[in-house]
Amino acid sequence: MPDLGADYVIVGAGSAGCVVADRLSEDGAQVVLLEAGPSDWHPMIHIPAGALHLRANPLVNWNYYAEPEPQTGNRSLHWPRGRVLGGTSSINGMLYVRGNPADYDGWAQMGCRGWSYADVLPYFKKSERYASGDAQYRGKSGPLLVEDYRTILPLTHRFVEGAQEAGFPLTRDYNGAVQEGVGYSQMTRNGRFRGSTARTFLAEARRRPNLRVVTKAIATRLLLNRGRCIGVVFRQAGQDNRVLAAREVIVSGGTVNSPHLLQVSGIGPGVHLQSIGVTVTHDLPGVGANLSDHFAARITHRVKDEVSINQMARGLKLVGEIGRYATTGRGALTFGVTTAMVFCRIREGLESAAETMPGADIQSDEALTGFLSEAGTNLRHPVGTCRMGEDPMAVVDPRLRVRGLEGLRVIDASVMPTVTTGNTNASSIMIGEMGAAMIREDAAGFTAAGAAPYQSAA
Repeated sequence: MPDLGADYVIVGAGSAGCVVADRLSEDGAQVVLLEAGPSDWHPMIHIPAGALHLRANPLVNWNYYAEPEPQTGNRSLHWPRGRVLGGTSSINGMLYVRGNPADYDGWAQMGCRGWSYADVLPYFKKSERYASGDAQYRGKSGPLLVEDYRTILPLTHRFVEGAQEAGFPLTRDYNGAVQEGVGYSQMTRNGRFRGSTARTFLAEARRRPNLRVVTKAIATRLLLNRGRCIGVVFRQAGQDNRVLAAREVIVSGGTVNSPHLLQVSGIGPGVHLQSIGVTVTHDLPGVGANLSDHFAARITHRVKDEVSINQMARGLKLVGEIGRYATTGRGALTFGVTTAMVFCRIREGLESAAETMPGADIQSDEALTGFLSEAGTNLRHPVGTCRMGEDPMAVVDPRLRVRGLEGLRVIDASVMPTVTTGNTNASSIMIGEMGAAMIREDAAGFTAAGAAPYQSAA
């Protein structure tokens, strides 16, 4: 294949990458989007409850595992990551959770200028379309449709009522003015189907002739020339190919793949790169550091005289639910991973009529620590490995440019300095919106300075 060329080359068609591709191609810029996985053809991607069948499916999942360590009982924790158009937004539980305003104000205080809650709120609103909620906080016309659950079991109502009885206030919209409290979950949807960034942002963008999407294309190396990133080498069907960028390369591979691509390209901590036989082209010590995630252990309870999702997903009841979904778009097959959530500060002294795990015998700090070590797991919200900031360990600056290089940005969850309060997909989409806006702002000055955009040989 001859070299491809474009104004912008984006590596990774995930939660952020699809957003960037959409926004950059709106103005007519030539954009190439590389995705290591296939198109999102798999039917289980589009049925919300089908996420259960994608958690370890190698057709659409990188299926990473963490190294065993004593704190996890020497267990190797599973880290599913999307390897398909839409990335992890095509295989996740579809929850839409922005996080707490204090998360972003904390980022700004850490040196990420322009990333306070007041700064990021317009980009959350720009991306979403949510019919309910206060328009001061919620978007009404964006590509990403956010909905409340279409089917809510009585058991979920009992949970919400019980949380209020325990002292947690009801929040009508945890993505609105106040996050703290108990509330019903919100989902990213596309009608009755999953609303991945591939089926929302990218679906619109692919109608434009100036965007080229290349699937099953694994990026193997960034091309650098005199301190500037000029393109990407990728492998497709066993053959190495190149795509050159007239303006910028945007790495959107996620918290695992983005630092990996930087490191194999010689961008990272010099001592580590030398130890694995990689020639150092740009010594940047923070690449791959600062990894964080949510950690949790499941607590289960018996239920009495109530219908649970487990009962609806078995035998003849499941057959009925399939029919219900096909005819009405409602029922058990519309469920994501959870139907209600509590955001709260830790409080002691609460009693609990039927806990089955960890059980009544687990009471002491030592016993609880042992339980967490043996049963705890990550919540699949990894962030931070290319974190932004202004200190020596920061990988990108607050405009998401890789420090010390030109023509290269990282735009995905890996730039988060700390993990947000809740699921990270909504925040990743917001980062895509903000990153694209920054690129467009900088491109206006780039063109005004006399640089020409990419022109196809055709």
